[in-house]
Amino acid sequence: MAKKDYNRIKVVLAEKKKTNKELAEYLKMGTVTVSRWCTNDSQPNIATLFKVAKFLGVKAKDLDRKSVV
Repeated sequence: MAKKDYNRIKVVLAEKKKTNKELAEYLKMGTVTVSRWCTNDSQPNIATLFKVAKFLGVKAKDLDRKSVV
């Protein structure tokens, strides 16, 4: 079964020329956690998703795969 892409965090990080490490430091979280979001192995909770959006300068809905497709 193919893995579903639920978020666009990895794509938006690349577009904004930011790294997983920078995001992890901003959120005061581990880089492994952020990496798991980027590979869609796990998902951030809604409050964290809004913090990610703020860091990237986008709206939270722009990080949701369903909003873009």
